[in-house]
Amino acid sequence: MKKILQVIIEKGDKYYVGRFVDLPIVTQAMSLDELVENLKEAFELYMEDEVLEDYEIEKSPSILANLELSYA
Repeated sequence: MKKILQVIIEKGDKYYVGRFVDLPIVTQAMSLDELVENLKEAFELYMEDEVLEDYEIEKSPSILANLELSYA
């Protein structure tokens, strides 16, 4: 069972975009703090009618984020 869910965060021109590695969940926000809240909410909404065990996810998993920065 997964205790940690991995998220990739990329910085676009205006928004931060976060996507879960193992789930089809993507969201965006103007700030990293807002993005964290959006990721939590998107996860809860996606899993609302799902059984966590079917996805091999434990209740209340932690989110591990990797921030990808582009260098100009």
